[in-house]
Amino acid sequence: MEIQVKIHVNADEAKEVTERLVKHNLENKLDNYLKKFSSKEDAEGTIELKVDKNKKDLFDGVLSANLDGNSFRYSREDYKNLDDLVNHLFEHFKEELSSK
Repeated sequence: MEIQVKIHVNADEAKEVTERLVKHNLENKLDNYLKKFSSKEDAEGTIELKVDKNKKDLFDGVLSANLDGNSFRYSREDYKNLDDLVNHLFEHFKEELSSK
């Protein structure tokens, strides 16, 4: 299975950091969990991360994933540190994948 990754960031200064964090989480933290889904050749997968800077100058994020018909969604608001936001979203994703 090929997983399609989509990243949407409305703050230019956060785009590069967000892309790096997504790559790190997928390659180093979730790789073993995603193998469960990649063993099926006809399976489809998408992971989408949306990061916005809100009016309080803090970050909001939504992580949505659909892996072989299984849907996941996590959202958090008002994070000062972008790294913490992205890692926190992926940590919840990893915890749910580990229970499947």
